[in-house]
Amino acid sequence: MTAQARKARWTRLGWAAVDAVIWVAMLFGAVWIRLDFTVDESFLRGTAYFGVAAMVAQLLVGYIVGPYSISHQLASFEEIVELTTTTAVVGAGLFLWGLIATPAILPRGVPLTAAALALASMFALRFVVRTVRSHRAMQAAAERRAIILGAGEAGRRLLRSMKYDGAGSFVPVALLDDDPSKQRLRLEGLRVRGTRSAIGKVAERFEADTLVVAMPNAEAATLRDIASRAADAGLEVVTLPPLKEIIGGRPTPNDLRDLDVADLLGRRPVDLDTTAIAEQISGRRILVTGAGGSIGSELCRQIARFGPSRLFMLDRDESGLQATEMSLKGNGLLESDDLILADIRDPKALAEAFTRARPEVVFHAAALKHLPLLEAHPLEAWKSNVIGTLNVLTAAEAVGVSTFVNISTDKAANPTCVLGYSKRLAERLTADFARRAQGRYVSVRFGNVLGSRGSVVHAFTAQIEMGGPITVTHPEVRRYFMLIPEACQLVLEAASIGTDGEVMVLEMGEQVKILEVAETLIRMSGRRDIDIVYTGLRPGEKLGEELFSKDEGRRSTEHPLVDSVDVPALNTGSVAAMRFGSQDHAGAYMRERAADEVRLDAGMAAS
Repeated sequence: MTAQARKARWTRLGWAAVDAVIWVAMLFGAVWIRLDFTVDESFLRGTAYFGVAAMVAQLLVGYIVGPYSISHQLASFEEIVELTTTTAVVGAGLFLWGLIATPAILPRGVPLTAAALALASMFALRFVVRTVRSHRAMQAAAERRAIILGAGEAGRRLLRSMKYDGAGSFVPVALLDDDPSKQRLRLEGLRVRGTRSAIGKVAERFEADTLVVAMPNAEAATLRDIASRAADAGLEVVTLPPLKEIIGGRPTPNDLRDLDVADLLGRRPVDLDTTAIAEQISGRRILVTGAGGSIGSELCRQIARFGPSRLFMLDRDESGLQATEMSLKGNGLLESDDLILADIRDPKALAEAFTRARPEVVFHAAALKHLPLLEAHPLEAWKSNVIGTLNVLTAAEAVGVSTFVNISTDKAANPTCVLGYSKRLAERLTADFARRAQGRYVSVRFGNVLGSRGSVVHAFTAQIEMGGPITVTHPEVRRYFMLIPEACQLVLEAASIGTDGEVMVLEMGEQVKILEVAETLIRMSGRRDIDIVYTGLRPGEKLGEELFSKDEGRRSTEHPLVDSVDVPALNTGSVAAMRFGSQDHAGAYMRERAADEVRLDAGMAAS
C-alpha cells in the first residue's frame, strides 16, 4: 500500500470515529432537550445503550454504503449523499428499537431528533474543515488578490472553483455586481460590496491587485468603462471568454485571460440562423474573391464549416492565399485546384477561372480600401473597386451563379471619399445585375473590422511599439467597429436572407471615439509616456460614419442585426466604356456617378 493510500485510509477511519462520537453526543443532547434541559438518571443507562448501538451501526452501515470505504472529496456531493443515507438508516433502526422496547428506555422520539442533529453536525464539521483548508491553500498559493465583478451564474461557478478546486493563483477577497437586488448578497462566504462604481474603494479596502470580470457576454462599452475604472484604481483586469468557448460551460481560473482590444471595442454575441446558411452553402460550389485578405480569409474559414462541395479561393496575392490555405488545411503547399491566382482587373483571366470553377455562390471581397491612398490615386480605386467588381459580376453571370454577394462598406452611404464613391458604384453595379441577370445579387455593407489589414488598431500598436506619438486626426472622430468573425458571420446571414438587388446593412452598435481607442491601447500597453498628436481630418474623411444615407429607405429584415436598403442600378455598359486620362478625371467621375441617384445614368457617355 502506498503512502497516499495509507493516508486516505486513516483519514476515512478518522472521520468514521468522529461521526460515531457525534452520534453519542447527539443522543444525550436530544434527551436533554426532550426533558426541558434537565437530567433524568432513569434514562442515562438506556441512552448509553443506544449510543453504543449507534456507534456500531454507523460504522458498519457507513462501510457498506460508502463514506468510510471510499475516499471522496471532503464535503462533496457524493460524500453528502452517502453520509445522509447512512445516518438515515441508523436513525430509522434506533427509532424502531425505541418503539418496540418495553418498558421505554428513553423517550421514543429521541432517535429521530438525534439523527437530525447528528447529520447536521457531520455536515457542519466537514464544511468548516473544507473551508479552512481551502482558505489556507489559497493563501499559501495565491499570488493575486482578486475582486470578482459579476455575482451571476458565471461568477458563482468561478468563485466556487477558486475556493475549492485549488486552480489558478487568485484569492477572491470581495464581490461586486451592478444589479441592485444583489447588494449585500453572500456567495461562498464573500459579500457583494457594491457596484462597479465602488471598484476603487473596495480595491483599497481589501488591498486587491486584480479585477476579475465574470461577465462573459458584457457589451464592449461596459468593458471599456470597467477597464477605465480598474486602471484608475491600479488594478490589472482579467476576464472570462463567452461561456460557449469554455469547455463544459463551467468557468475556472484557468479560463481567465487578459482583456484585449477586441473585448473593449467589438465584442457582441451573434445568433445565426445556421439552417438558412447551411441551405445556402452546404454541398454547393463556392468562390471567394480576395481570399488572401483579412475578410476574405475569414469568410473562407466560416464557409468551410458548412460543408461546401468545393471552396475556390481567388486572389492575386500568393502569400495571402498560402496563409489562408494554411489556416484551413494545416499546410501551405499551394497544390490544390481550389486556389486561383488571378487579378480581378483581368477580365479574361477571371472568365477562364469562373468557367473552370463553375461556382454556384460567389462572395466578392477583393477591393482596395485604404482611404488616404485612394484619395491620392482615385484611378486605382476605379480599376479595382469599380471595374474589378464589374469583371467579377460579368464572369459570375456568364456561368449562371445562383447567388452573388458583394462586400461593401459603410463609406458607401452618403459617400464623401474616393473609397466611398467607388464602393457605392460597386453596389449600384450589383443592383444592375440583379435587375437583368439570372440568380440573386446582393451587397452587404459594414464598417471597420478589428484585426483587418486596414484597421487603425494595427497603426496605433505600431506607433506605441516605436515609442509614440500616436496620431489621431481629430479628438471627436468616431467609427464603427466589428470583430472579423462577427462581420463574416453576419455576411453569411445577410447573404442567406437578402432579396435580389438589396444592400444588406449590418448593425454595428455604437460608434467609438478613435481617441478612446488610442487611450485604451496606451493603457493596455502599460506605458504612460506615449503622447497623442492631432493631425486634422484628411480629405474626404468624416467625423462620424453613416450606415444609411438620408435618401435610403431603411427596412428591417428577418435578423435583428441586419437591415436593408435599395440603391439605384448603374448602367454597366456605360461604365465599361469609360476611359480616363488622369487621376483627377477618374475621381470627379466617380464622385458624380455615386451621387447621381435621380437621373441614374442618362448622359453618362457624354461625361
